[in-house]
Amino acid sequence: MSTITTFDSTVESLLDLLESIQECRTQLPDFQRGWVWDDERIRNLLISVSLSYPIGAVMMLQTGNPNVRFASRPIEGVDNVNQVEPERLILDGQQRLTALFQSLKLKTPVATRDKRDKAIKRFYYIDIDKMLDPNVDREETIVSVPEDRIIRGPGGRVVLDCSDLEKECEAGMLPVNLLFDPAGLLAWQTRYFSDSTKIAERSLKWQKLMTDVFPRFQQYQVPVIMLRKPTPKEAVCQVFENVNTGGVSLTVFELLTATFAAEDFKLRDDWEEKEAKLKRSGEIYNKVLADISNTDFLQAVALLATYNRRKAGDGVAVSCKRRDILQLTLADYQRWADRVTEGFIQAAQFLHEQHVFSARDLPYGTQLIPLAAIFVELGKEAHNVCVRDRIARWYWCGVLGELYGGATETRIARDVVEVVEWIRGGAEPTTVWDAHFAADRLFTLRTRNSAAYKGLHALLMREGAWDFLSGVPIDIQTYYGESIDIHHIFPRDYCEKRGIEKAKYDCIMNKTPLSYKTNRMIGVMLQVYI
Repeated sequence: MSTITTFDSTVESLLDLLESIQECRTQLPDFQRGWVWDDERIRNLLISVSLSYPIGAVMMLQTGNPNVRFASRPIEGVDNVNQVEPERLILDGQQRLTALFQSLKLKTPVATRDKRDKAIKRFYYIDIDKMLDPNVDREETIVSVPEDRIIRGPGGRVVLDCSDLEKECEAGMLPVNLLFDPAGLLAWQTRYFSDSTKIAERSLKWQKLMTDVFPRFQQYQVPVIMLRKPTPKEAVCQVFENVNTGGVSLTVFELLTATFAAEDFKLRDDWEEKEAKLKRSGEIYNKVLADISNTDFLQAVALLATYNRRKAGDGVAVSCKRRDILQLTLADYQRWADRVTEGFIQAAQFLHEQHVFSARDLPYGTQLIPLAAIFVELGKEAHNVCVRDRIARWYWCGVLGELYGGATETRIARDVVEVVEWIRGGAEPTTVWDAHFAADRLFTLRTRNSAAYKGLHALLMREGAWDFLSGVPIDIQTYYGESIDIHHIFPRDYCEKRGIEKAKYDCIMNKTPLSYKTNRMIGVMLQVYI
């Protein structure tokens, strides 16, 4: 039985790896984050190589798959004036390879950070005497030196001066960036041997370096896992997250940004323009959209792209899962992005009609995604009052039925299809049928953590709640002008003094929309008159 695999495993010399980086044959995909390693980690990495200790495998992706094209960039520090198309992209190992490339191949100081996360620049040296002494802790053998190549102690006293070649040789400090530079290493060796009084001693040391130390760097082998060309984009994303040790998950937006950049389209810039429009200050509707993310936006685009492909007879499933977003083409995005922007704005306007005035009071942010897609698909039909009533019924079934918590991609896709078909004469959506709200649930709704709690707050305002003190109906003007919020009808203090259970007085049954001023006055009045 033959083995099916999507990757190859091999080893490659450190020198070959670094040269391929320098020649831009090995680059980073544009979704990789920046260089972040600190000085201590770089030094420890060099020590591991000097001992021939393993530093872990690196993972790369072969380029050339027309369906998986990412914008790329060289590793930090590479002179990319003559940049070429890369043969492979680094998925895992960026920090290690950047640290090794900058410290071993560049003649400029490494831009790194100290223990307090302060930006610093460092050169790295082999302390020859300590490196050759078996009784010295290997951690002392690689020395990090400031940009001016002088280490100072208390009071500014010079502890180590490597500011020129002569002083390096006198101190026995060999720059690690000469280990892969034969001409530079020969020049340093020549100067090291120029002191005739020490030539015998230094010759012995050099011979030991040639035998015991230099080969450890020059023959060092790095395990390389190579993902083959046919690896699909969603697999690249999954693999990257599985091996990413940076602690920050890669988002589909970042991956799609890199994909579109390969076609000279700046997705991040386009999203920032659309985000500014969605969240524009001064637009009252846009306060509902304050928490919308780029992934929410891309999910709506994917919904409409797949929905319209299905209508065209392509046989694809309507979906907005990670896989579907990664399969979006630039043409898909450009076709739907502006319409999705308007769809979210129309969704926010609809929510204002339902008296949901802010992102804080939005029951489910996830329900905004199908709502926006529904408005895009319906177009002018959505302005009909009967249509809006049906959308409202579906919306409140989702909220009070508490159906949009947890993993929702399947329900989102199904609702877009079923709500549009329902409005055009089809059957009631599954979400309407699934919705169930038991009366005793009212006694367990106590905080904004519950979508139904926030939903009932909005419905009280929609159905004509008046502020107790002013008698003014609560609308968008009073909501913001009077600082309307959910407050106790009978205050906590009043209830506790009368032995009423916290579970009862904190539930939604004892809550209503009130202004800050009225809430304060109720407490005062009850203390005086009751």
